[in-house]
Amino acid sequence: MATILAMFPGQGSQYVGMGKALYDGFEVARSTFSEADEVLDFKLSDLCFNGPEAELRLTANQQPATLTSSVAVWRVLTSETDLRPQLFAGHSLGEYSALVAAGKLAFARAVSLVRMRGQAMQRAVPEGTGAMAAIIGLDPAALSEKCKAIDTRLGTVEAVNFNGPQQQIVSGHKAAVEALTKALADEKIRCTPLPVSAPFHSSLMAPAREEMAPKLKDTPLNPTEHPVIANVTGQLAQPYTIDNLIKQIDSPVLWIDTLATALTKGCDTFFEVGPGKVLFGLARKAVPKGSKIIHSDAIDKAVKDARLLTA
Repeated sequence: MATILAMFPGQGSQYVGMGKALYDGFEVARSTFSEADEVLDFKLSDLCFNGPEAELRLTANQQPATLTSSVAVWRVLTSETDLRPQLFAGHSLGEYSALVAAGKLAFARAVSLVRMRGQAMQRAVPEGTGAMAAIIGLDPAALSEKCKAIDTRLGTVEAVNFNGPQQQIVSGHKAAVEALTKALADEKIRCTPLPVSAPFHSSLMAPAREEMAPKLKDTPLNPTEHPVIANVTGQLAQPYTIDNLIKQIDSPVLWIDTLATALTKGCDTFFEVGPGKVLFGLARKAVPKGSKIIHSDAIDKAVKDARLLTA
């Protein structure tokens, strides 16, 4: 029997049309999107299915859209198969999806929270003054040193997403991020600006954390036995407390450590649940050969894969 980590994606995984096949094919998915529409008091489902892309990419829309699509996939998989992962984790925003799947957080509350989270993150830093970039080919320690070497008069730049041994994300003031990526490009290190509207997970998100803290502290969590790995530690959070979601807003995502923790717990199967294949790609570069790595972007295939895992 497989030992499974269910992985839930964050921002950047969204695309126009996501969730439409689920909605058309499964009643449990239709009810999930309808619930989100009702909670948010606008047609999130129409935005997911039809766009426009510019609206879907807005942080306050992107976050509930990705959460809802991920939970719809999860509900389809668990209603159509006997899929019952041993561990749960989510990348940034995806941690909310993981908590819903693990039974710790009510879906309606999660949708409301991530909508507010996106709005708070956007307000934290004036539009156009923050930036993020992916850095490929530099290990975490070396990248952190490169960040420290940037002239502080240009602002803040920090390594914030530790996604793989040679794949990290930096975040901060636009001028500082651009100075860092220019310096790294001169050293033939690959740098790719990310199409985001705020410097997520950097210390510049402290105002968003302060805004969200009271809302999160008022959120009840169910003490289920399904273990969740927290972004801020990369370790199992037992018991899981709301402080993990508060700290997560302006703290790095320790995804390398998350996968390492899953491996130490015997996971041999890594199942991305939600739109896109971002975590599928990261796992392929970080877990041992012979591990089974699955994504759910094609729902019919995902259902077949889940049935094979639980046969």
